[in-house]
Amino acid sequence: MNLIRARKFTYAISIILVLASIVALSVYKLKLGIDFTGGAILEAEYDLSTGGFPEIQKVQEKMSSLGLGDVRVQRAGERGVIVRTRDLSEEEHQKVSTALMQFGKAKELRFDSIGPTIGRELRNRSLWAILGVLVMIVLYIAWAFRKVSKPVSSWFYGLFAVVALFHDILIPLGVFSILGKFKGVEIDTLFVTAILTVLGFSIHDTIVVFDRVRENLRIQNKTETFEETVGRSLSQTLTRSINTSLTVFIVLVALFFVGSESTKYFSLALIIGVISGTYSSIFIASSLLVTWNNFRSRA
Repeated sequence: MNLIRARKFTYAISIILVLASIVALSVYKLKLGIDFTGGAILEAEYDLSTGGFPEIQKVQEKMSSLGLGDVRVQRAGERGVIVRTRDLSEEEHQKVSTALMQFGKAKELRFDSIGPTIGRELRNRSLWAILGVLVMIVLYIAWAFRKVSKPVSSWFYGLFAVVALFHDILIPLGVFSILGKFKGVEIDTLFVTAILTVLGFSIHDTIVVFDRVRENLRIQNKTETFEETVGRSLSQTLTRSINTSLTVFIVLVALFFVGSESTKYFSLALIIGVISGTYSSIFIASSLLVTWNNFRSRA
């Protein structure tokens, strides 16, 4: 199949995207939200029927005069405003709410306050959750494909699936590091949820392809090479993979454009992850099996 025979080209695209993501992460870092650093976030919505939307600069000046340290104010949609500060007491919270009311009739939509210790704990738990998922995926695939030992050991199915998952993780991280630098987009627990969802979606797609490879190996013609078997398996699952991903993609795009401001970047992370996950399932995971088998045969 051409998809397998063109694996050098697909590898090149993946390497470029992954290296670009690593460079972006190294240069710009990730802009962590209050979930991981500690602090408070207040979102309010103004009733425009009673007046126009206040100037963000004036709201920023008012918040800065409250003596709460570094305060950042940004607009959220057509009527909303988001205020980010250090961890606030209830008295300080009420002070911020009262100050916002001075610019018009406003309704508080949410208020979250997290201490630095809890934020650090959430960050560590999120990292362990992702690492734990990756380890469990390797173990599960190695067990599920335990009867497949020729020509590639079952452990390599799990290993190459995780290599593809790193591709799916790094690309969203790289994009969000750039968004954090130039758009002020922050990483929170919702983003971690999106990454874990992408891992589940991507590994599901990869296992479908691997499972078809396993089935075809059982009925493989003696004259058919392993590369040809993998190519045939991809041909049999390609339409299903693309159609499944396209359905999810359409829903996420709709959520991105018509959903609330709080889920906008959550859906964007999923969109990027679904695209990279579909690409890795088709072009990377299976191609790595072929590349490893060819390398082992020449050794």
